[in-house]
Amino acid sequence: MIALIQRVTGAHVIVEEETVGAIGPGLLALVAVEPDDGEAQVRRTLERLLGYRVFADEAGRMNRSLADTGGGLLLVSQFTLAADTRKGLRPSFTTAASPEHGRRWFDRLVELARAAHPGVETGRFGADMQVHLVNDGPVTFWLETR
Repeated sequence: MIALIQRVTGAHVIVEEETVGAIGPGLLALVAVEPDDGEAQVRRTLERLLGYRVFADEAGRMNRSLADTGGGLLLVSQFTLAADTRKGLRPSFTTAASPEHGRRWFDRLVELARAAHPGVETGRFGADMQVHLVNDGPVTFWLETR
């Protein structure tokens, strides 16, 4: 599982001119499911999303996690993160999960996240989404769980 996380002052997702998910300060996580992903990868990804220390403490150091701050978490499925871009000028998506597998494990991530943390919002799986965000810092990290 791959998650591109961005610390944000706010973010929202629009589908067909309707806001389907929105958060204030917190993390936007663009998430890709890979073919071999399952329960272990979902749980580890969630642990990292909630525990990764990317928020400033009293001394201004990135030493606080989303769990510490209680900020929002906006989860957006994005299979293109799993693309193989090593050759040519067109990405290959053979390294991404099938839509059925991707939906199953993305939905499981959302379910566990909502049970563990307040303020979890999502985009819409498989939809054409417009993701709006204000990256705070900017702070962006690539997390992989294999």
